[in-house]
Amino acid sequence: ISTHSVSGVSSSSKYFQTSRRVYKGLKDFGREFIDQELFNQSLDDWILENYGVDQVTGEQPFLKPPFLTDELRKLDLALEGVLFQQLFRMPCSPLASKSVKEDGYHALEDFLHVIVNGLWRTFWRKSGPLPFSLCCFHHPGSKFYAVEKAISRGRLEELRGLALISKNGNNLKVHWNQVVELVLFRQNILSGNELKLSVSTICEALFYGVHILISRCLSKSRTISDDSVFIMVFDSKFGAVIKLGGDLSKLELNTGDPYQSVAHWIKCHAEVLLSSVETIWNRLGNANWGDLGTLQVLLAAFYSIVQCNGPPRKSISSLASAHSLRLQKRRIECRLAENENAKIPYQQDGYQHGEIVELDHSDNPLVKNTSHLKLRQGEILLLEDQQQGQKSFQIQESFIGGNYFLYGAISLDYPTQLLTLYVGAHPSRLEPSWEDMSLWYQVQRQTKVLNILKHQGVSSKYLPEVIASGRILHPGPCKKQSPSGRCDHPWCGTPILVTLPVGEPLSYIVARDGPFSSDDALRCCRDCLVALRSAATASVQHGDISPENIIRVFNMQGTRHKVLYIPVSWGRAVLEDRDSPAINLQFSSSHALQHGKLCPASDAESLVYLLFFVTGGRMHPQDSIESALQWREKSWATRSIQQHLGEVSPLLKAFSDYVDSLCGTPYPVDYDIWVKRLNRAVDGSGSADRDWKMWPSLQGPLEVVLNFHFMLEDRSSKETFCFVFPLL
Repeated sequence: ISTHSVSGVSSSSKYFQTSRRVYKGLKDFGREFIDQELFNQSLDDWILENYGVDQVTGEQPFLKPPFLTDELRKLDLALEGVLFQQLFRMPCSPLASKSVKEDGYHALEDFLHVIVNGLWRTFWRKSGPLPFSLCCFHHPGSKFYAVEKAISRGRLEELRGLALISKNGNNLKVHWNQVVELVLFRQNILSGNELKLSVSTICEALFYGVHILISRCLSKSRTISDDSVFIMVFDSKFGAVIKLGGDLSKLELNTGDPYQSVAHWIKCHAEVLLSSVETIWNRLGNANWGDLGTLQVLLAAFYSIVQCNGPPRKSISSLASAHSLRLQKRRIECRLAENENAKIPYQQDGYQHGEIVELDHSDNPLVKNTSHLKLRQGEILLLEDQQQGQKSFQIQESFIGGNYFLYGAISLDYPTQLLTLYVGAHPSRLEPSWEDMSLWYQVQRQTKVLNILKHQGVSSKYLPEVIASGRILHPGPCKKQSPSGRCDHPWCGTPILVTLPVGEPLSYIVARDGPFSSDDALRCCRDCLVALRSAATASVQHGDISPENIIRVFNMQGTRHKVLYIPVSWGRAVLEDRDSPAINLQFSSSHALQHGKLCPASDAESLVYLLFFVTGGRMHPQDSIESALQWREKSWATRSIQQHLGEVSPLLKAFSDYVDSLCGTPYPVDYDIWVKRLNRAVDGSGSADRDWKMWPSLQGPLEVVLNFHFMLEDRSSKETFCFVFPLL
């Protein structure tokens, strides 16, 4: 495919933009270039000389194929698991009746729609409207029709094929410069009994290809690269791909014979590439997906979409690379023991065939160190999930976060998505070690909390999602007596939790990149409040808001929000009164430090401390609960937190004032009001029916002795607003 960028302009388009006279000359040239028979006569001898293997000399054809075998092989691997399903069958009857031709066009339209939709959903966007449509045509420059409309008007015999059209907003009128690729549908595309294209088929494809290139050059809005075009030719059984490209600035416009001029341009200045003729549909009318013929069609459609819409989000190479992971998964499945709870170590090197060898589990790196299960990059972990069965994960990277082990892993079922994998502690080790108790909170308790949110219907993109949870299947035979029991293997029963998504903790981001900007701080506050609001609907409080437990995720599927901030580590969440939150001297709320319990505004108070930290506020390390409480009391009394956040954003200052009024009280946080305000500040959404102005903050040294808080309820909207008036 041409290396020109989609938004760039090729040399031919630059040439025609320099002169109105030349532009008009090309336009007139296109109007005169309308007789396909005259074009065939000027080009058929050249095609006969250059197409096909010379029977006498055995020389290879001058017209080379458009794709390399390696390209097709990569595409085949990339599309493993992608479902292409043609519902309309291609009629294979040799009779050229009207009903057969109707069925043929319906089958061809369905075939092309499945290809374009499958490629777009796989490589570009999984959701949203498809930016293409399929229309039929009669001749160059003719109007485009839907197949059903052409059939109802009785113009079926005039149809020459279908065109993939790039949609142009709400404009329903379709022009030839919007053609992404062209498909010719003929009764027979073969040359006699040989498995190659007939000369008339090639000439017709080149005839339409020249018209498309001229239309693109004359277009004012160059949405499609104008230096090459793919034309596909089909009959009811076979198909092939032709690519025509070249610099139209070298086309002679002033000759009296436009057909000889185009023929000379094709012979001397253009590039014509022809694929082999392959079987597309079998005898039942089903497409041979995965065969060479359909792969050529798929790759031509892929490159055509690239010309129109730019590079895909996922490349062919990246998806093809997952083939090795699928192979590894298949090998694991084939090596499972008859006991479904065990995985057989497979090793033949160093032993003779048929030799009986006693396996020593002490040589296994997973078993040598019995203090913790440490996994290395590339290792495969087999998980027993009670609801989903056995699932395999491959370790990609490892992180040490606090007292628990955290890994980045991929599922061998869906290897394109990176997941977060928590490894817990063996149940027998929970009592003697506080460290292992921390692992229990991160895995077993967090699994319980996330499942409670899921079962109560709480779902949000700002909350982590459980992908799998269960116990590891260790190497060697398992001697446990019951499914819920354990054997004497050191890792039997070790819990595993796999969640989505994966991101960087805020503590790491701030240490690397410095304080947050105002926009990032507002977005972080909004995202965390949305998550806390969702959890509050199930009477769940996080209980451990800190920079280590908020991650930043780049959302590649969204169209508006590129960054998400998501609270993770819900193991210390408070579900009922007897639950105790985590104690963090820097970020826990005052109520949690004093009483070991949460008040309704504790998470919001911790969020204020987090915002203070990520925006560059100075937080001195605390060595005791008393010193932590003294710092909080002094900071709120002198309004140092509000003043710092006010320099970042007046809205964050107002939010901190609101939280200050609720600290230690039994009143819940009104998340809806603040999410609505933050939505308005972050992306302009939310209600904008009222413009509330904020009073400017007082400047100079202040001695604040008391804050008065007034709650105002608007009767029309039922919204409640908090006003804070500091008294000196």
